[in-house]
Amino acid sequence: MRYFIYLYLFLFAFLLALMFVPLARRLAIRLGVIDQPQGRKAHGQPTPLLGGLAIYSAFMLTLVLHVAGYFSFQQAGWFAQAFPFLPGEIGRLVHTLPKLLAISAGATLMVVLGFVDDRRGLNFSYKIKFAIQILAAGLLVAAGVRTDLMPSPFLNALVTMVWVVGITNAFNLLDNMDGLSAGVALIAAAMLLVITIAQDQFFSAMALCLLAGALLGFLRYNFPPARIFMGDTGSLFIGFLLAALSITSSYVVPQSASMIPALMPLLVLSLPIFDTLSVIIIRLRERRPIFQGDRRHFSHRLVDLGMTARGAVVFIYLVAATIGIVAALLPYLPLWGEILVLLHTVLVYVMITVLVHIARRRRQAAEPAPRRQPLPSAEPE
Repeated sequence: MRYFIYLYLFLFAFLLALMFVPLARRLAIRLGVIDQPQGRKAHGQPTPLLGGLAIYSAFMLTLVLHVAGYFSFQQAGWFAQAFPFLPGEIGRLVHTLPKLLAISAGATLMVVLGFVDDRRGLNFSYKIKFAIQILAAGLLVAAGVRTDLMPSPFLNALVTMVWVVGITNAFNLLDNMDGLSAGVALIAAAMLLVITIAQDQFFSAMALCLLAGALLGFLRYNFPPARIFMGDTGSLFIGFLLAALSITSSYVVPQSASMIPALMPLLVLSLPIFDTLSVIIIRLRERRPIFQGDRRHFSHRLVDLGMTARGAVVFIYLVAATIGIVAALLPYLPLWGEILVLLHTVLVYVMITVLVHIARRRRQAAEPAPRRQPLPSAEPE
């Protein structure tokens, strides 16, 4: 029965997103929130932003409607017979209500921040953005949404805030090509969903179902060639929500051989982390500001090597899915299997880095050298 509920919630959010995205597109056009094709941007025509509003609205409306619906019908006899397991789950919800409210408040704050950023564009200070993101992460920590991997509460709080702010910005940076950030987020949500369902973590699974459904509905309009972008409104929201949900779940099960499965969120979300770190390293090496946009992201480098934009996006999907599927096995593997999963993830990124570097060097070597103009003669002819 629970699997049907998950499927139902997924489809509900999916259908709402399908309806909301065209409305968000019209709103963006009316407000003039349009991304213009210029400089480093790859799209060829002005494209409305604010697709993130549709993702957020589909997620939150589905969540609020069904939680409110439960409290409205919980006393009905037919409801208790149809869903006998829900009273216990709702009891757990009430117990964790402060955490859920903190996640919802932080996610809403990210949507507001992203909306303002989309409207103001480059005029919005990154320092203000970071301050608000730290505030949202602080809400989570204050409500008890934090990791427990470290030996002290202070370190757990610090790691949680770094994780949340880091993943939030990683998805913001990953949103550099049609369908990329939404697709990778969908794959990550699906991988986290598998383990939360397996561990019977109902509300984490429910939230991930809603997010996955909303993202898939948005991708209907965002897959290349995109008719709307999610903008910072969407990328900050999905990054924050995935970061928060990933630390509300447990990945170490009784049959786990070690604590290594606790690293599963790190592996599932490793692709945006890899993209962010590689871009920062490139910018530091070239002595450019790390917050200055460019076309040196993973996806851009694949296109520079000859892939189409759609081909690069699909390739990145495959990388994210390959790592995510293997990572989902971590809780059930022996110790040597867990170590192999970690090595597999590292080697995938090392292999990609080496291949991209070699291909780029060969392409540069194959390009004809620029012809030099003859120097003017020192003596008149």
